Amino acid sequence: MPAADHPKAEPADPNDWPDLDWPDLDWRDEAIPVSRRFDDPYFSLAGGLAETRHVFLAGNGLPDRFRPGFHIAELGFGTGLNLLATLLSHQGPGPLHFTSFEAFPLPPEAMARALAAFPETAPFRSALLNQWATQSGPTRSLSFPGLTATILIGDARETLPAWGERADAWFLDGFSPAKNPELWSPDLMHQVARHTAPGGSFATYTAAGHVRRALAEAGFTVTRQPGFGRKRHMSTGSLPA
Repeated sequence: MPAADHPKAEPADPNDWPDLDWPDLDWRDEAIPVSRRFDDPYFSLAGGLAETRHVFLAGNGLPDRFRPGFHIAELGFGTGLNLLATLLSHQGPGPLHFTSFEAFPLPPEAMARALAAFPETAPFRSALLNQWATQSGPTRSLSFPGLTATILIGDARETLPAWGERADAWFLDGFSPAKNPELWSPDLMHQVARHTAPGGSFATYTAAGHVRRALAEAGFTVTRQPGFGRKRHMSTGSLPA
């Protein structure tokens, strides 16, 4: 499915976002961004796109569950790779909805550098980058054929409770629970469950015991699954229908 054409425009000035905390990055192998704040890479060193497909798409039973109006929500937008993988997997009728919660948005130049490592994303990458570069403020709205995306900028502990919608599937993709525990707290996992439709699901790369317990206590049936690459296990789950 070809991506919609989006004319290039002048990038938004980072100074227009004076209250945002732009992330400090290191680059591994000149291609993989690593957060200095959390000392964690933005995607798998063994293949970020393959990991997204294994963990978040297959872990949520996607794209088989897609239907018009299906809503994906995500903790941790990062480079936008999960959104691009979703677009690449979506061949049926739309619209799909995609909402992501991100506290530390990447500048467009860093996002472009990271995504260049994934040539397969080319059909949608320019549309993502052009729209990302020309918007500012606490909410970014992105439009693609068959999918609309909303990126909510800010601490998810504040933005998720205020969100007025519910997701059919969650991508829980924050930095490692050991390094970013706030994004995996029992209170936030409760909010994830509260903002999940009946029969909705989640998937995450982590199998940390305290995360699995928090999700189970929030109401999900939690299952440990084979992980991606060197990770032995990951977690998936669902709410009662």
